[in-house]
Amino acid sequence: MWDFLWLFYPLFELKFIIMSNISIFVGTVFGSSIDVANALKNELEQQSFSVNYFEPGTLDDFIQAENIIVCTSTTGSGDLPDEIADLFYQLKESFPLITGIPYAVIGLGDSSYGETFCGAGRQFDSLLEELQGQRVVPLKCFDAIETTQPEIDVLSWVPEYIKQLQKTKGAISNC
Repeated sequence: MWDFLWLFYPLFELKFIIMSNISIFVGTVFGSSIDVANALKNELEQQSFSVNYFEPGTLDDFIQAENIIVCTSTTGSGDLPDEIADLFYQLKESFPLITGIPYAVIGLGDSSYGETFCGAGRQFDSLLEELQGQRVVPLKCFDAIETTQPEIDVLSWVPEYIKQLQKTKGAISNC
């Protein structure tokens, strides 16, 4: 009698993704991460996502997030920008498990700094993995030597992020 419902399954799955709420946490020194995060926010909203934008946000904001994107530049020798460093160290100290919460990290840096390139992004990516978050896509690093407009380049990252988020959410909802 209910055999016809399988025809509507893609619609249910799409509705689940559309209703997803994404929280973007931003750390910046000179504003490039803000530009990237704003472009990302606008594109995700155009794709029917609800987006919360935090610069940098609080521990409570982070713990309550349904989906997390951290967008941060790197300063010094692989260091976090001051404004997001507080959040990072609060997360590290209180260690709130975010088990299964989908996350992605976008790092901005300069590869001429060698091993410390995108160090802030790498630190956040490692911490979120330790907190048992579920990485949606690999760390995305934008190199200041290769691009002068990461806020435009991030737009090509969004389709893969959405595709993988949908797979992640499907895996979570099917558990």
